[in-house]
Parts: sequence; structure tokens; C-alpha cells
Amino acid sequence: MIVYREFEMKDYEAVIALWRSAPGVSLSGADEREPIERFTQRNPGLCWLAEEDGRIVGTTFCGQDGRRGYIHHTAVDVVYQRQGIAQALLERCLDALAQEGIQKCHLFVMKTNESGVSYWRKRNWQERSDIIMFSKTVE
Repeated sequence: MIVYREFEMKDYEAVIALWRSAPGVSLSGADEREPIERFTQRNPGLCWLAEEDGRIVGTTFCGQDGRRGYIHHTAVDVVYQRQGIAQALLERCLDALAQEGIQKCHLFVMKTNESGVSYWRKRNWQERSDIIMFSKTVE
């Protein structure tokens, strides 16, 4: 039976292992323990796990800036895909955002992540071609 619950820092190693095994998930220094701890402390109630028999089989991390929500690292173990786990995790995030008065949510998918792009398109998330994203490393 799949159980859904909020992420806790004790889950960090298992979550990182899942992300590393998930096709299309790209990790960086922002996914190290300290940045993840800061992120989850700033976004209580927005980072969710799915587990079965104590094994983490899915994640969706979400944050918000007071105006918009942002989904990060939605991943489900390949053995557990196509069971509605990602959708159930996402609904928890979107419900929590709505409770905080956040009316719009964004997510980022690497162009090379064909399965991820397909997943979000099939769920009627609007693909934006009117925005260009820029990034800069702050040193």
C-alpha cells in the first residue's frame, strides 16, 4: 500500500538515490543536504513523498515565493510508474499552494527529458514558448 507523507530530512539519502536513478532528473549543488534543508524549512507542507513498506518510491518537491508555486523533482521509481503516484503527489502540492493563496504554479523540465515533457503535456500543463529562462551562479 502506498503511503503519502511530507518529506523529512531523515529521508534525504533515499530521496537523492531515487532522483539519481530517475531518467531526466538533473541534480546540482542545490540538491545537496544543506540547500535541501533550507528549501524545505522555507516551504513547509510542500514537499511530498510516496512510500511503500518504508521504501521511498516517489517525490515531488514544491516551493513558493508568495506569488507563484514551483514544482521540482517529480520522480517515481520506474517499477511504480503508471499507478497515479506522481499525480497524487502533485495534487498534495497544488492543494497546499491553494491553501496559501497561490493561484499559479510553474515547473521546469529539461528539453532532453522526453518522458517528462510528454508526462506534463498529457496532463494539460501549458508549455510556455513566450518565456526565456536565464540563470546565473551567485558566488
